[in-house]
Amino acid sequence: MIALTKLNGDSFILNAIYIEQIQSNPDTMITTTQGKKLLVKEQEEIVVKKIKRFYREVGLFRIAGQAGDDD
Repeated sequence: MIALTKLNGDSFILNAIYIEQIQSNPDTMITTTQGKKLLVKEQEEIVVKKIKRFYREVGLFRIAGQAGDDD
């Protein structure tokens, strides 16, 4: 789970596993796998860092990195 901030300043927690896409132009918009769109104050690079940290914490980052090793 990652902590993010809505544009109105409200904090919320998002399960990073359900993030499908991140766009910024200029606001950062996160699209979930269910198609929900969320605008957040954090810059795209910060969101990506939070996602990577979450994946490391739950042990998915190493698995994702190894998935391409067999190619």
